[in-house]
Amino acid sequence: MEEPVVDPDIRRARTLPSSWYSDSTIFEQLISKFSSHWHFAGHESDLGENNAIPLPHFEGQTREPLLMTRTENGLNCISNVCTHRGMIIQSEPCDGKVLQCPYHGRTFDLNGIFRNMPAFENVEDFPTKDDNLKQFPTGDWNGLIFASISPEKSFEEWIQPVRERMSWWAECKEMKRDLSRDRDWIIETNWALYVDNYLEGFHIPFVHADLNSVLDYNDYTTELFDGGVLQIGIASEGEPFFDIPESSPDHGKKIAAYYWWLFPGLMLNIYPWGVSVNIVVPEAVDKTRVIYQGYVTDPEMLGQGAGGDLDKVEIEDQFVVEGCLRGVKSSAYDRGRYSPEMERGVHHFHRMLTRGRLS
Repeated sequence: MEEPVVDPDIRRARTLPSSWYSDSTIFEQLISKFSSHWHFAGHESDLGENNAIPLPHFEGQTREPLLMTRTENGLNCISNVCTHRGMIIQSEPCDGKVLQCPYHGRTFDLNGIFRNMPAFENVEDFPTKDDNLKQFPTGDWNGLIFASISPEKSFEEWIQPVRERMSWWAECKEMKRDLSRDRDWIIETNWALYVDNYLEGFHIPFVHADLNSVLDYNDYTTELFDGGVLQIGIASEGEPFFDIPESSPDHGKKIAAYYWWLFPGLMLNIYPWGVSVNIVVPEAVDKTRVIYQGYVTDPEMLGQGAGGDLDKVEIEDQFVVEGCLRGVKSSAYDRGRYSPEMERGVHHFHRMLTRGRLS
């Protein structure tokens, strides 16, 4: 039997070979499989006064152009590619009830159903269902909308760990988009290095002095589950934390932040002030776009605690992950070892990558 790339026993395991971060062929192989997983599409409020918005971040992750549309039946995620000649239909949000391709004028309703096409009167067997825009599976958690191209598991199975753990929070919190908290970063690193860094608190005392001062490093915990990792940051003395009811398994803990990572490139960072959604978009083997979107539940808590200065934390992380990409390209480095205590999340991610989850 062929030995696994990453040993399942973290005490014996070596980290990913450096080629997994620097080889363009491996990069393309991994990204080509993103379509079988669930990704963040947007929040139900993102449409605002519009009836359709393009989802460029979703296209960046899956290479599939999508539109999120609002109809009398709810929200949809449909193809943004015209069924005539493959033209992108909408490049900007629109508030009409009809989608019209800017190339030759083919129109669709907001469910993606074909409506009209100029100069096609004499075409035989037209239209058919193939002339409609394809609809893709969607799911909703607390107003956050997710979609997938061809999911390998149901949405409910995928979101279950978050839904169960955070049910007490979701039941009483209403999120509102705060555009001032949105960020769009281009980082000279491999996407997997960015995820590696996110999945461990090991570096916090060395990289994030301010964050370290508001978290109790000794109580930082990591939990693994099928499809992701949950890290829990405990508040230092005097710092803000959640008021968690008795119904939660976390009752009695002074939790300052829930850091959810859902495979392959989604982070849901839940703080007393709200949620920072982080979307990892692999653009090239050595270039990653990271998109932040902020959804506020308690404006009075903004600027405090573990989620108080996300920009500073992000810049500090970028310094590290860009340095790591330079380092893994060196002839002097190939693989390292894991800390069984502090790098369980990274090991879990590497096992997911290499044991066929993306193959």
